[in-house]
Amino acid sequence: MPDSSPHPPSPAPEAAVPGVRFPVLVALVVAIAFLMEQLDATIVTTALPDMARALHTNAVDMNLAISSYVLTLAVFIPLSGWFADRFGARRVFMAALALFTTGSVLCGAAQDFGMLVATRVLQGLGGAMMTPVGRLILLRSFPRSQLVRAMTYMIVPAIVGPVLGPPVGGYLSTYLSWRWIFYVNVPFGLLGMLLAWYLVSPQAEEPDARFDFTGFALFGCAIALLQFVMESLGRARPALLLAAAAGCVALLLALLRHNRTRARPAVDLGLLRQRAFGTATLAGGLCRVAMNAPVYLLPLMLQLGMGLSAVQSGSLTFLSAISAPGIRAVISPALRRWGFRGLLTGSAVACSAMLCVFSLLGPHTPKAWIAASIIAYGAVRSTQFMSSNTLAYADVQAERLSRATSLGGLLQQLTVSFGVAMAATLLRLLSPGDLQPGMGQFHTAFVLLAALPLLTLPVFLRLRAQDGATVSGQAPARDAD
Repeated sequence: MPDSSPHPPSPAPEAAVPGVRFPVLVALVVAIAFLMEQLDATIVTTALPDMARALHTNAVDMNLAISSYVLTLAVFIPLSGWFADRFGARRVFMAALALFTTGSVLCGAAQDFGMLVATRVLQGLGGAMMTPVGRLILLRSFPRSQLVRAMTYMIVPAIVGPVLGPPVGGYLSTYLSWRWIFYVNVPFGLLGMLLAWYLVSPQAEEPDARFDFTGFALFGCAIALLQFVMESLGRARPALLLAAAAGCVALLLALLRHNRTRARPAVDLGLLRQRAFGTATLAGGLCRVAMNAPVYLLPLMLQLGMGLSAVQSGSLTFLSAISAPGIRAVISPALRRWGFRGLLTGSAVACSAMLCVFSLLGPHTPKAWIAASIIAYGAVRSTQFMSSNTLAYADVQAERLSRATSLGGLLQQLTVSFGVAMAATLLRLLSPGDLQPGMGQFHTAFVLLAALPLLTLPVFLRLRAQDGATVSGQAPARDAD
């Protein structure tokens, strides 16, 4: 539970990280890496029907090509901080880019569904090493008062990547081949390695640093069981699902007990007791699950339900990225006026409303209305994501910042995986037999997802004026209680 103490922990001092040349250029290099990682989370969505036919499997089951990648990111992110301490941030970042690029080549060469899933896991391993190290460098390269600016370099790629993926995937699969949606990573990966070598100076290594393998194994197994439950709803036997859910809970309880004996646990769940971080990552994460589901649902509804081509579908879903860069200019004044409590509460209600709007779309809806709805969805999604991510790191102490970036990035990736898995599960449960889902099933799925953001309102309303005040610009205030 978030910490209810009246004053937030002391934030990190406003100092730049040593060993970083040209912070803005470093930020751009890291942003490219973030964009690659986020792009590949959804680039397959508009190509799913073509990939399913080529690999002889069902289009709905192809969600494993998305969730396997994102789940691998989440499970292995805790390793990144230790690797950076042990072998140096630049070396780890470059090795991660190399692994990600190699995985991309192998994905493009996949000959069957099993090989595709396995090589997506390899991609995820590279991404898990790549993004937390870059996030930590960015957070330490900018003073706390400029945290919104620093977060933009992380959040805009995270917002634009998933929505840029569908149109890019649609165009490549239509005019070239679905395999090129993976091959396009190669030049960017090579360029990223070259720039990282030049811009990021070698940093001190900690040869005696010890990694908490027990905590990592407990958490990884728990998350794998949770993902299995979500992926298997409606397919596996109820007894098996209950056993997996019970195993997940038992492993998480064992992790909590284990963490009490560790000074630097692999997954520092104690950070969730800090009100700002806990609220932003847990309640904000529930909003993320709901708002990440349309990244999977919309392209399928536009193609399977409305009969649009992959290119038409991708062109429409891409419109949600239009508003993402402009939201940065709105966030700062909005935070000064309403604070994190008002902005997060309002955006949660707006998230629910936008999901309900998608349930009203149909084959006869004018394209202009569909486009306007998707643009509005992008604006709401960007506001929610940017404000919750900024709050998450606003009050974290300097000595816990590396663990906070690992845990925050880990939970952020889980929301993508869970959003896709929940959307696919709803379609599977709502569709009779093995029939292809129709508009009715898509509409019902959107309405059910719209309930999730509303569940976060009581948590967001518990925020206080001083939470994240250094970032929001609001004067800290004592609450009556």
